Amino acid sequence: MAEDFKVTPWEVSGEVDYEMLIEKFGTKHVDNALLKRMSKYGELHPLLRRGIVYSHRDMDWILDRYDAGEKFYLYTGRGPSGHTHMGHLMPWIFTKYLQDTFKVPLYFQLTDDEKFLFNDKLSLSDTKSMAYENMLDVIALGFDPTSTKILIDTDCVKTLYPIALKTAKKITFSTARAVFGFENSTNIGSIFYTSMQAAPAFMVSEIEGKNVPCLIPCGIDQDPHFRVARDIAPQLGYYKPALLHNKMFPGLQGTDKMSSSQPNSTIYTTDTPKQVRKKIMSAFTGGAVTVEEQRKNGGKPEICSVFKYKHFLFEENDEALEELMRKCRNGEILCGECKKSLADSMVKFIEIHQEKREAAKDKVQDYLYCSD
Repeated sequence: MAEDFKVTPWEVSGEVDYEMLIEKFGTKHVDNALLKRMSKYGELHPLLRRGIVYSHRDMDWILDRYDAGEKFYLYTGRGPSGHTHMGHLMPWIFTKYLQDTFKVPLYFQLTDDEKFLFNDKLSLSDTKSMAYENMLDVIALGFDPTSTKILIDTDCVKTLYPIALKTAKKITFSTARAVFGFENSTNIGSIFYTSMQAAPAFMVSEIEGKNVPCLIPCGIDQDPHFRVARDIAPQLGYYKPALLHNKMFPGLQGTDKMSSSQPNSTIYTTDTPKQVRKKIMSAFTGGAVTVEEQRKNGGKPEICSVFKYKHFLFEENDEALEELMRKCRNGEILCGECKKSLADSMVKFIEIHQEKREAAKDKVQDYLYCSD
């Protein structure tokens, strides 16, 4: 079993063992019983069917409350340190599925404070500027503006800070150090920050003066923040937030997570069609060295980044995906064909998204929660 990997809210490296993370973090599998229950509310999203959204905390409880007439709200977010890439879009696409299925509000947090605190190279103006750019990508996905509000932390201090203070008062430094690995050299803003990320999980309860269930769809790497929030929630009289965790969107060079630190392995929403095609045509695959060898022995779709892209987002039909896997293993299809197919799909997606992203510039005020 591989143990030389690292998963924190700020860094993911190595070959991630997702089963080990469930054991380490103390979460539960999204099992067949939960999938069957969720299918009663609407068709299951491919990310659920394929085990990409694979782990949860208290999803059964959220559905119990929903069935009892107690609507929950969604909360997710983004740390704005650069342009949006496909790895960021994936959980947002799933979040939109949840909003559309359950007809519930969404609060989307842009943590410009976090990225300022954790990245010495970024100024507050840098992170505020990137928050605006990332916001356009959120809006472009088509979230309902009547029930979706975007919170930029430094603009919403009056709303978030009192809740963060209550949260911070219950979190000891020893807990923060144990969970996040803080050291004596860590700036005190970074140590406080998890309280700001916890605040939206309790915000609606504060506003409405009664407990309101909160569901947080996010990458498994973000679980430590909310594990701390869940631990102290009862002390503050709040419901514990529930979570649905997704696996990381793969990079094009065979890594487990798409990362801005590897731009050639990453598809950004601002890339040109030419850049998209170039990156995909250079992607790591599970193919053989020669055409003859691949025709004879087949490829290895399980390690192919091109196949993984289709598995995650770019082939909704399960039967078509199975057929592609079969053809790859039997040598009936070559890597160049798969790359071209993915590039065509990706370029079409990016071009449509960029049109919507441009149109989003006129809609920003419809989504902003507050400006204190």
